[in-house]
Amino acid sequence: MDFWATWCPPCKMQGPVVEELDAEMGDKVKFTKLDVDANPETSTAFRIMSIPTLIVKKDGKVVEQLVGLHMKDQLAAVLNQYVD
Repeated sequence: MDFWATWCPPCKMQGPVVEELDAEMGDKVKFTKLDVDANPETSTAFRIMSIPTLIVKKDGKVVEQLVGLHMKDQLAAVLNQYVD
């Protein structure tokens, strides 16, 4: 889950990275995006304090929370830990 906002410069940089990974790993990983301004209740429920924040869930449980801008290779390495 990619938590972002339209006014956030690092979020604008993170978005294309997530989209690239979706194109490459989309058959193994489900990617979703959530605008924190449009969905404040969900953002609060996940305790999002800074954006961009990426949350990785496996079997319905949060297994990783990455805050700030991350490069493609970093994100791929994290996701590959949880892909069967």
